[in-house]
Parts: sequence; structure tokens; C-alpha cells
Amino acid sequence: MPRRPSRPARVLTAAVAAGALLATGACSEGDDKADRSSDASASPTAGQSKAAAPAARRSPTPSATLTESGAKAALITEADIEEDWTQVDNAEEWRDGLLIGTVDVHEFVTGKADAADCQRLLDGLYGEDLLGKPSGAFAVTGFEEGDSRLLYQVGTYDQSDLDDSMDWLASLPEKCDQFAVTGSEGDERTVQVVETSLPDEGDARQGLEVTVKGTADGEPTTLTMDVGVVRVGTDAIIVAGGGLDGGAQDSVNAAVEQGTGRLEDVLAGRTPAASPTPGD
Repeated sequence: MPRRPSRPARVLTAAVAAGALLATGACSEGDDKADRSSDASASPTAGQSKAAAPAARRSPTPSATLTESGAKAALITEADIEEDWTQVDNAEEWRDGLLIGTVDVHEFVTGKADAADCQRLLDGLYGEDLLGKPSGAFAVTGFEEGDSRLLYQVGTYDQSDLDDSMDWLASLPEKCDQFAVTGSEGDERTVQVVETSLPDEGDARQGLEVTVKGTADGEPTTLTMDVGVVRVGTDAIIVAGGGLDGGAQDSVNAAVEQGTGRLEDVLAGRTPAASPTPGD
């Protein structure tokens, strides 16, 4: 899908823009980060190879446990994603109606197993619980820019569940490459899932772009969501952004890069550095 070069930071479109959003409500194991002092943006990866351990400056202590206050301190700010983002208070209530639907299992060569994985993806994006229910501390924030939105979550998860979720996310570009969905009113939609590259952050990471083509108010509509998930020990960052005007890859990457550093600082008992000021 073509992007708008002048506005790479597009995210979930509000209901008033397309009637598709419900206003009351909205990825593979990768290289171990070698050194946070290196330019992360110069080495994005979505693969699963192993590398050297993160540098000591960013490595949290093994016994570090994320607290509720720590999760809130690890959240990014408007300055971390640049552009004209405005922080909002109701991000946990965002929902996108285009993500509601039933996956057509008959399209899948391998049958119900892959269809269930694709259904889980849609349900997780709609319910804003892509990695399941956190087992510990959790915090969320969101931003708007015009009719676009960005959702940012930080939480603690069960180790085995988190590992399984990262493996699941890594399998989606193959399992859910393209599939059909039937909406609640019988309307047909087409969903595509492709892998995207994220900055080389955390212990593992997975990037996805999810495109949903359907209708809103009787008009052809395409919703694009960029998703970035980063694991740091038993904690994880989830960034989801998109909208009817296109994806939000640059903003997702910025959020991943800045947010992972903030989370690692909190886990190591440090106060996260002040967010960059415009022009930095």
C-alpha cells in the first residue's frame, strides 16, 4: 500500500473520519541487542538470530520487577514520537469496528489451526490485548494527531506465555498472509499481514503491518495498522498505530526505540532520561 511520505506518523482513525471506529473503545524473536550506544535505526531486524548481550548501561538487573509506578514511568511522551501528537486520557477505551469479524476458515489450506491464529490476531488488536492478560504491572497511553491514533502499552507477562506469544506473532505473516473476514452485518473484508522491521531493541521483537479492506458508511475503506512488539525479560512493549490514511511505521519505530530505553532504565533502577526536545 502506498504511504504518504509527508505524514509517516499515521495511526488509528477516529470514528468521525470514517464511521468505522467505535469511539468508546483499540512481532519474531530477534537478535539480542549488542550495544545500545550504537545507532539502532541503522540496524533494524525482524529475524530470530542471536547476538551478544545488551550493554551493561542498559541491562536491567536479573531481579528487577516492574511495578505499577515503574510501568507508568516507562511510558513514552509526545516528544518521543515527534510530529504533532497530543496525549489523550482515554486510550484504553479505543476500539476499531473494522477489526470485528469472523475469519473464513474454508480459505485455509491447513484448516482451523491457522484460521484460529488469524482470529486471535484480529481479536487481540480490537481488544488491545495482543499478548493476552498481563500477569503483573501494566500501563497504557495514547496519542492523537488529527484523525490518527497511536496506542502504547507496557506490561509484565508470564515468561512462558510471553515466549509463546512472540513465536505466535512471528508465524502470522506466513499463516495469515491474506484471508477473508465476515463482519457482524455480513459484509466481507480482506485482511493482509506482512512482516516489518523494527529497531534492534530489547531481547526480542516483532513488527507487523495489518491491512483491512472493507466498507464504512457504504464506501470502500482500507484500515492500515502498524504493530511493534518488544520483549525485555518478562516485560513487553506493544505499539499499535494505523488509520484510513495509512500506517504509522516511522512513529512505531520511534516509540519502540525510545520506549525500550525507558523500560530498561526503570528495570535497572534508573530514572528514565528526559524525552528529547523537538529538533534533537
